[in-house]
Amino acid sequence: MNNDSPAILVVGAGAIGALFGSALASQGARVSVVCRSEYDQVRRNGYHIRSTLLGEHRFQPHRVLRRVTECDTPPDYLILTVKVTEGLDRAALIKPAVGPDTVIVLIENGVAIEEEIAAAFPRNELLSCLAIVGVSRTGGGTIHHQALGLLTLGRYPTGTTARAAQLAAWFEAARIGCKLTDRIVTARWQKAVWNATFNPISIMGGVLDTAAILRTPRDREFVRRAMQEVCDVAAAVGHPMPAGIAAQMIERTQAMPAYKTSMALDFENGRPMELEAILGNTVRAGRDAGVAMPTLEALYALAKMIENRPVLITDAATTER
Repeated sequence: MNNDSPAILVVGAGAIGALFGSALASQGARVSVVCRSEYDQVRRNGYHIRSTLLGEHRFQPHRVLRRVTECDTPPDYLILTVKVTEGLDRAALIKPAVGPDTVIVLIENGVAIEEEIAAAFPRNELLSCLAIVGVSRTGGGTIHHQALGLLTLGRYPTGTTARAAQLAAWFEAARIGCKLTDRIVTARWQKAVWNATFNPISIMGGVLDTAAILRTPRDREFVRRAMQEVCDVAAAVGHPMPAGIAAQMIERTQAMPAYKTSMALDFENGRPMELEAILGNTVRAGRDAGVAMPTLEALYALAKMIENRPVLITDAATTER
């Protein structure tokens, strides 16, 4: 491979990182990955990607690392795709690989997730990116990309840059739609209208898919009310949403086949949930702005009870309730 091609390091190369890393590699980038859970498999055989958009192919990373500290040369772009969970110090995680000219790219969920990275690396260009994609890891280095593959990318806190445009061009050339925006924080709040509502509701009473959440007019009214409160918070912090966005999102969700949210899948599989990044940060922003949000406050309190539920150990098995 051409040594003049851009060096890209993907930190947290699960389903999202592997899919988008493979797209950039197809354009000639030297894409290395940090992956822990399937390190041996990926190091030997790379990733087997089954994609409705990119076809079935094998992605062999330039280098496969177990830890960020193994990166001996700072990359041109560091793409962070780890889940934003409580207690994870993302700045400390990536610090060993960040050089003076490294562009840091966050492809992660939530609102107000950029500040800690911007504070830790004030001289580095920071790009924030939203992904709308249906992709999952099925084990053994296999990635199943079922639907969509759309990115929204912008400089944090505002604007666009030449290096953002170049990254977007590489994604577009790989058939991954990538829209540049100079208002990435507003775009994050717009995604939160759906995420901060459907995700916490989906873990109530077990695991609810989107069809169960929107089953009756009363259910849909509850969802709409919660979504409107997210809109109220967004407007109060300077990011007003388009009129009627809640109704439009509900209609679009109803038109799609039923599916489980990312938080529901994490809950179902006993993985840490991104509750604070998605809902907690939304609620705290509303409190600081003096916004009344009784529905969101109730959802947050109930979701925290579920997150912190005790684990009961019996003679036969471990049961979570």
